Amino acid sequence: MTIRDLIPILDAKVLCGETDLDQEVRSACGSDLMSDVLAFVKDKAILITGLTNVHVMRTAEMLDIHCVIFARGKIPPEDVLEEAREIGIVVLATEYTNYTTCGLLYEAGIRGSSLRSGA
Repeated sequence: MTIRDLIPILDAKVLCGETDLDQEVRSACGSDLMSDVLAFVKDKAILITGLTNVHVMRTAEMLDIHCVIFARGKIPPEDVLEEAREIGIVVLATEYTNYTTCGLLYEAGIRGSSLRSGA
């Protein structure tokens, strides 16, 4: 599946990265805690979050995440979008909650990490 395929599933808007929508995605992580993202993200992942600060983009860059989806109708400030443009991250926004966004992507075949937290 590609990032472009996610747009109709989530009724998402592309906020930046329009030229990079054909990148493949295999898994997803939905979290507002970047420490959890660091612990559980896999290859070719999507990050779903409602957190709209620049730390999201820096975390995504560290993990080679090529798409961040802001849920709950959140739109990040321009400095966050500029950071995403500079490092080449596609940014989408959807009105769905984190939970529903993750569910829709799961139904479409995108899975999360198979790791358990051990808690």
